[in-house]
Amino acid sequence: MTEQSHNDLSKIYNPLEVEDKWYAYWESHRLFHASVNKQRLPYTIVIPPPNITGILTMGHVLNNTIQDILIRWKRMQGYEACWIPGTDHAGIATQNAVEKALAREGTNRHQLGREEFLDRVWEWKKEYGNTIVRQLRKLGVSCDWERERFTMDQGLSEAVKEVFIRLFDKGLVYRGKYIVNWCPFHHTALSDDEVDHLETQGSLWHVRYPIEGTDQHAVVATTRPETMLGDTAVAVNPRDERYKHLIGETAILPIVGRKIPIIADDFVDSEFGTGMVKVTPAHDPNDFLMGQRHGLPQVNIFTEEAKLNDSVPPQYVGMDRFECRKLLAKDLEEQGFLVKVEQHAHNVGRCYRCNTVVEPYLSDQWFVKMRPLAEPALRVVQEGKIRFHPERWTKVYEHWMTNIRDWCISRQIWWGHRIPVYYAPDGSFVAARNEQEARQKLGIGGNVSLTQDEHVLDTWFSSWLWPFSILGWPENNEDLRYFNPTDTLVTGPDIIFFWVARMVMANLEFMRDMQGSDGSPRRKDEDLVPFRDVYFTSIIRDAQGRKMSKSLGNSPDPLDVIQEYGADGLRFTVTYLAPLGQDVLFSADKCELGRNFANKIWNAGRFLLMNRKEITGSKPLDLEGLPEEHLDLADRWILSRLNHAARDFNRALSEFQINESNKILYEFIWRDFCDWYVELVKTRFYGDESPETKKTVLTRALWIFDRALRMLHPHMPFVTEELWQHLTERNGASIMRAAFPAGEAKWINEQTESEMAFVQNVINAVRNIRGENNIPPSKEIRVYMKPAIADQEAVAEQYQGYLRKLGRVEKIEVIPSDYKPRLSASSIVDGAEISVLLEGLIDIEAEKKRIEKEIVRLRQSVGSTTAKLSNPSFADRAPKEIVAREREKLENFKLSLQKLETNLAALVEAS
Repeated sequence: MTEQSHNDLSKIYNPLEVEDKWYAYWESHRLFHASVNKQRLPYTIVIPPPNITGILTMGHVLNNTIQDILIRWKRMQGYEACWIPGTDHAGIATQNAVEKALAREGTNRHQLGREEFLDRVWEWKKEYGNTIVRQLRKLGVSCDWERERFTMDQGLSEAVKEVFIRLFDKGLVYRGKYIVNWCPFHHTALSDDEVDHLETQGSLWHVRYPIEGTDQHAVVATTRPETMLGDTAVAVNPRDERYKHLIGETAILPIVGRKIPIIADDFVDSEFGTGMVKVTPAHDPNDFLMGQRHGLPQVNIFTEEAKLNDSVPPQYVGMDRFECRKLLAKDLEEQGFLVKVEQHAHNVGRCYRCNTVVEPYLSDQWFVKMRPLAEPALRVVQEGKIRFHPERWTKVYEHWMTNIRDWCISRQIWWGHRIPVYYAPDGSFVAARNEQEARQKLGIGGNVSLTQDEHVLDTWFSSWLWPFSILGWPENNEDLRYFNPTDTLVTGPDIIFFWVARMVMANLEFMRDMQGSDGSPRRKDEDLVPFRDVYFTSIIRDAQGRKMSKSLGNSPDPLDVIQEYGADGLRFTVTYLAPLGQDVLFSADKCELGRNFANKIWNAGRFLLMNRKEITGSKPLDLEGLPEEHLDLADRWILSRLNHAARDFNRALSEFQINESNKILYEFIWRDFCDWYVELVKTRFYGDESPETKKTVLTRALWIFDRALRMLHPHMPFVTEELWQHLTERNGASIMRAAFPAGEAKWINEQTESEMAFVQNVINAVRNIRGENNIPPSKEIRVYMKPAIADQEAVAEQYQGYLRKLGRVEKIEVIPSDYKPRLSASSIVDGAEISVLLEGLIDIEAEKKRIEKEIVRLRQSVGSTTAKLSNPSFADRAPKEIVAREREKLENFKLSLQKLETNLAALVEAS
């Protein structure tokens, strides 16, 4: 891009005119692309792949903005910064979406058949699956789109197959009957992590089981009475004195009439219910384990739809489980087996996709043995090879890994990676890359038919390979050697075990036979981890602290927010509001913060560019080097503040203090540069200095503005690129490839900053006195100062030019500490007393009347606000933020009242 005239810079910044233009430029010029470059250190981020069913949410905005900040920052620091995007096939969610579409057409997947159904899913993916990717572009993310991957593309599918086979051959994948979380709606098993446990108000049924050959009964308590039809024992704790005499006896299962043993097991909680429990090995995970310990039969009473099967009495066959519950409870009561029913709150598992109540179900499934994989994955975190931010998530990770269970990886759906297991007619089976390899492994000729497993792998089975599969594994290629391990993972804490822990396990397991960047085999843990830092994002909540959801209607569409406030405004605001480890309270109107900031920067740029034309004409300026001639306090101060800000910004980002980096920039650009430095250099632009000096001052101001834009670019890429292009001739260069300011120690001067702070505080004090005493801006004033230390007098003397011009001060005079100027208003600044002479500037009597009237108004406001806050119906019932706002108003009223009473007393004394 060539240098643009300031006339091209509109009076008001319009993001809609800028954002699409620059994103297209960056992408068309391949500025996001990274490749192996041995002259640079790599910095790699892999995107948490959003589901192809997804649309952009505020959670995505926060997560991807943070990733973009980090990748743009590292790119500008000279790293070969690679941010690899992609999407997840989202097995259950995607199949669900397509099945709903088929239902609207009056058909279903079974009528279509597997192959035609999968064709329909691919068509759906082609039409809808890239929606979120298009939306992410609107946010400004600088992903390397040339590297975009999909968990079901050819390369990743081969990686999934390879991992399954290797684990199978190693004995870490096995098939067995086990209690799984079964979703009756999707007809599939769910891993423990895919079940949402919600506290539910239910009932506790106490049921009497007759004891054979006696008139005694065993009373058990259950929250799921329908499952008693599959009971094969009653259990008590062996140390429970109440029931020791019953151990070894036989109970009669009510309604069914089946004889079942009374057993002793340490798992039984004597405090729950009656201390006696029913044992249903086919429909409860704990009962399953108890049944294995005691050799109990397993009676499965449900179909895949959670309807009662032929294993139960005929009156219940074919009934829905909850309908059966009602009828069974009625039958138990009528036949005298129901003792009582109590209200009981307990956790009920629900499918994370469809909210159906999950049924513990005994079925044949595929599992991964996790403990051998978990032990090294736990060690690398405990030893600091992987660091969590905030660090407290390490404890959560440790808890998961030390209590890990085997992972159920099979799903009874069609969309996904089909399990690469082949079965022979005699029941033998093997994992293989294709049917030909399966025949070789089984030693079976072509005349015998083989059947591939009908089921697919859990979606997470492809996701846990993401950091290396997207780089071409198992091929030992240059990309894999250079970009893996990656550097930073940004993700939500809710998938710390779903995804984060499993990626650690997978990388440690499968990268051991790969070469490192130097070509030697990877041996050290730090070369085998998938990433070195994990940043856990905050939860986005609304202004009332509620989690955002469609049902509450409190989740704004990010594209609507971008339309109104600009992508930069949204990006800056959402990260400004997100301290590390704390929830974000967000509402769309808060994006005024980011939009106003963009406008502030824009106006500063317009001012400098207008003066460039006046002072230097149209000739391009050299902004590579800093002009060091004609430096005054303002220049030395802003250079110190610039380098201070750069140093602090780099430190904050290196420590993943994203919102602190935000605030460092906001403070420097808004307050130091725009509010102060621009005002200070105005006095030199419009003063009587030589043209050459003015050119130097302007060039320096533009150089500083250039560096400020570079620092802000990772947070606000669009407005910074637009302004940066206007500053001088760029010859096609982009700010996103410009060198990032490091913060040079030679320019940081604490004394200069202290001196300037004193000058600023004096100017602010003078301006406040003007406002409080209604002194017209056009009138110059006389200021007296009683310094607290000698340095203050020297600073005021040296820089009284700034004090005169920015404070409209006619003269500033140092006076003895015991002298009090008559008819003056005073303020204390860093221990020094600053007084403004009021005589001749205001009508004393008129000002007294004005103040007295304002005091009456403020006293009334204090009284009414105090009464409002003292009223329990308001203080206790109104939303917290409204009450807080009223308290803040009260404090402001009191402060204003105190100032006016002081001013009135001074006027009364003077008159």
